[in-house]
Amino acid sequence: MNIDPSIPFYDRLRTQLNRSTFWPAPYLFKFIVPTDQEKIDQIRALFAEKEAEITEKKSKQGSYTSMSIRLTMPSAQSIIDKYQLVGSIEGVISL
Repeated sequence: MNIDPSIPFYDRLRTQLNRSTFWPAPYLFKFIVPTDQEKIDQIRALFAEKEAEITEKKSKQGSYTSMSIRLTMPSAQSIIDKYQLVGSIEGVISL
């Protein structure tokens, strides 16, 4: 599938998810976070659902932490909503 760069990122993501997924479905979020416990806790709070599986791994030098969060999501829009919430935390990179 060719990706049209003129279509905004979240619109493309929504289209791709809806074409390839039956809802609800498990989804794996991945983030790179500066190793700052406050920021890590903010992300954890956004995924406070009891069924969320959260794993963390610090970088070799400890300055960054990768977070992987597996959670069953009800729709493509719910995934986009989570990315936008996490995107409001300074310094976080969504993968």
